[in-house]
Amino acid sequence: MKNQTLEIKVALQILKPVNEVFEAIIDPAQMSNYFISKGSGKLEEGKQIIWQFPEFDMSFPIRVGKIEENKYISFYWEMDSIELFVEMTLTTRPGNSTVVTVTEKSRKNDEAGIKWLKGNTEGWANFLACLKAWLEYGVHLRKGAFDFMSDKI
Repeated sequence: MKNQTLEIKVALQILKPVNEVFEAIIDPAQMSNYFISKGSGKLEEGKQIIWQFPEFDMSFPIRVGKIEENKYISFYWEMDSIELFVEMTLTTRPGNSTVVTVTEKSRKNDEAGIKWLKGNTEGWANFLACLKAWLEYGVHLRKGAFDFMSDKI
């Protein structure tokens, strides 16, 4: 077997219309309710923005790729000096709900890649759960959840 590359893929159905889900993902004011603490701007095609997370005293530059309103969002970010590509696909489902699929690619199938696969798969699954909790119930599921990992303690 060849040394394949690793890719993350997670999905979750959210019981909200696609336009509400799309806006919650591209708007940093909404994202601060379930994912980031601060964003320098909306996700817009071709823009460079900065995300900050509540647990860490670090900034994460995001290079926005392609955006298709209510359908598709892509961006690039770095981990361990490797640029990774993230895609979010929004699919309308019956009952005015939306399936959000997140893929992140790719890393080598080695120890560092497996560590990334584990951590970021957990991270994207958490992103989707927090997005669902916020949009459907107004619950800030992330608040305090990762304080144990904080470099601020």
